[in-house]
Order: sequence, then structure tokens, then C-alpha cells
Amino acid sequence: MNQVPQWRLQGDWFDVCKCDIPCPCYFAQAPTYGSCDGTLVWHIREGRYGDVVLDGLNVLALGAFTGNIWAGGTKAAMGVFFDERADERQRAALQAIFTGQAGGWPKGFAELIGEMRGMEFAPIEFDVDDDLESWSARIPGRVEARAEALAGPTSLPGRRVQVHNPAGSEVGPGTVATQGVSVADRAEGFAFQWDRSGQSSKHMRFDWSGPDEP
Repeated sequence: MNQVPQWRLQGDWFDVCKCDIPCPCYFAQAPTYGSCDGTLVWHIREGRYGDVVLDGLNVLALGAFTGNIWAGGTKAAMGVFFDERADERQRAALQAIFTGQAGGWPKGFAELIGEMRGMEFAPIEFDVDDDLESWSARIPGRVEARAEALAGPTSLPGRRVQVHNPAGSEVGPGTVATQGVSVADRAEGFAFQWDRSGQSSKHMRFDWSGPDEP
């Protein structure tokens, strides 16, 4: 894929991680316990890579890092699962975008990765409520990531706890993060393994395009 076509992806992203609520990482601070590991999920609602349609496809990553990832002194280790439903052209497009080769925001995000532990194709199940009451993703036998929107004694019914313009957004500038709490966070793959609940989760929507202007 030497010639990168015009492309655009719009969709949902969320994570579940080991940090306490709220995860300091999306405030561009060091993780709660000095290091962080967790699951990151992207669901493409609408996507085009040139004439390749990417609607409905999913990507899921397991990752870990130590220190403040946004301060420039550390990088993450990561392994990536791509949606096995993708055909050959869709697989090539997804890999070009999510490895940063196609430019746009993913190029900058890829620069935060210091160790790529592998890439696989797998059945990725994804679900998100329209009102953001809950969100989830699953790879049978490998990954289970489920979260519910955070609520408390003074949060208004039907109104989500949100951060506008987060300082350390994994999907790029100018987004809105809805805070959640994990009810299931289990993963095994790429030499990562954990099983916990009750920690931080957050949902954001993304809108990316590329390649970058010369």
C-alpha cells in the first residue's frame, strides 16, 4: 500500500484498565499505580479507505506501559486483534490505518507504541447502548471487557458523567469522554493476562481522516 487513498473512519472507542476512577491517563497524568494495562476497543460505525468500505468492523488491542505515556518518557507494549470478518482488502486497509502508515491521528498514536507484540485476526463482538448506559466487547475465550456508565448520588438521571476536551485523549483532540466503571475486565493474549472489575473505563467517539496534508 505505497499509495495511500483518502480515508475516513467514524465510530466508538472505549477502554477498561487497572487505574482507579477516574483514570489519570486521560488527564495526561501518570497512572494510578505508576503503570497501566488494559483493553482498548474501536468500533467503526462508518468507514472508507478509498473505495474499501469498513462499516461495522472492530479492532481490539491489549496494552501496557509504565509512567506518563503523554510526557514522552515512556512507550507502550501492545498486541492487536483485527476483525476476522474483514476480507483481504479490508484487512489491508485496517492494518494500514491502525499501524499509522495511512497518516491521520492513528499515526501519532502509533508513535506511543514501543513494542508491538503481534497482530491476529479474531471474532470481535461489540455492543454500545445508544444512551451510553453500558458498552462491551468480547473475543470468545480471550477477552471480556464490559463497563457501565458511572453514576452517583448527585448525578442527574439520564445524564452521563463526562469530561469535555480531555488532556490525554486516546482518540485525538476535542472529544467527550463518558466515565464508566468496569464490570468485567478479563484478557489473555500477547503475553498479557489479567482478571478484575470495578476499575476505570471510558467511552469516546472518534472521527479520523487521512492521509495527512503534505
